[in-house]
Amino acid sequence: MRIALVHMRQAATGGTERYMNGLAAELAQRGDEVVIVCRSHEQAPHPRVKFERVRPLALGAAQRMWSFARAVEKHVRLSRYDLVVGLGKTWTHDVVRLGGGCHASYLEHAHAETRSPLERTLRLPEPKQAIALAIERRALAPGAYRLAICNSDMVRRDLLARYGGDPARVEVVHNGVDLTRFAPTRRATDGAAVRAELGLADADPLVLFVGSGFGRKGLDLLLQATVALRAVAPRARVLVVGGDAQRPHYERMASELGVADAVVFTGERRDVERYHAAADLFCLPTRYDAFANATLEALASGVPVVTSDANGAAEVVDANCGSVVRAGSAPELAHELVAWLPAERRAAAAKAARTSAASRSVAAMAARTRELFDRVAEEKRKQPTSAPALRR
Repeated sequence: MRIALVHMRQAATGGTERYMNGLAAELAQRGDEVVIVCRSHEQAPHPRVKFERVRPLALGAAQRMWSFARAVEKHVRLSRYDLVVGLGKTWTHDVVRLGGGCHASYLEHAHAETRSPLERTLRLPEPKQAIALAIERRALAPGAYRLAICNSDMVRRDLLARYGGDPARVEVVHNGVDLTRFAPTRRATDGAAVRAELGLADADPLVLFVGSGFGRKGLDLLLQATVALRAVAPRARVLVVGGDAQRPHYERMASELGVADAVVFTGERRDVERYHAAADLFCLPTRYDAFANATLEALASGVPVVTSDANGAAEVVDANCGSVVRAGSAPELAHELVAWLPAERRAAAAKAARTSAASRSVAAMAARTRELFDRVAEEKRKQPTSAPALRR
């Protein structure tokens, strides 16, 4: 089957990008002809994966987004694909995957926290967000797709509530994880090396936060909770892996809270598995995440998780391997961080964490997704003009 995976950017980092790479590699390995339709790309995730670069002239982020969506519409009309899979910010697809959830929900619950204090005060217009919302309305309107794939039940409920549509055409496939790259066996090697670099003794608790876009991911809440954590465990450390233009703001916040000596910022890293291997607890108090990959990566590494109920990945976290708190509640977060300090509890949770992730490999995700692709391709052969987005 000739399959187009459509996303503006192909790279080794980023949640949607990593999902696309993993899916493309698995599909190519199974014999499909996979074409990544993008504006920019790095290295192909598999020797048989090809690129179709669509790069219309555009000035500014908003215009780039809109012009790419228009160019994809034209490209699909002039090309021969058995299946077109949209991965965000386009409206021409047979299958649309909501890897980032509904943009409208992100704007409601998290976007304000990503803006600088000056931007929030001035309330400047944001054409990029307006364009993204306009594309989403068109992409998710009833009849605009043959199948929508959500990566959590949270997103499925949100999609149907916001945009309507046929529930039978909306499926849930949780994200997959590389069970070799993220594994408890790395703790004795990579984990020990990272802890040595940080000057941590074996008994010193290390809380890991992974994510870019600190406001959205709730780093401010974790910094507030770290005050209570340090009061109980003075040698506890918080490791922040990820990037954000507002990083100096969060460094000042840590200093003002009196926990600057407990918090280490690494910036963006491509070897994030090393930090999972070193962690005793993973914490992501996100304000909105369709399914934060780092949550599943922590579980696969045998690390218990504390996250919020605004993270779709909370669906794979139970009391045996972690805790789920209300989004936005620093006191609840602090309580759970302290509750997970006992080494005996964390050791007991390690096996349950790995078990929770074990059935959610990238290969298993790709196999289920391929089954859905087969179903849609068969429908498309029988009813080639039934999807409005592909008739325009």
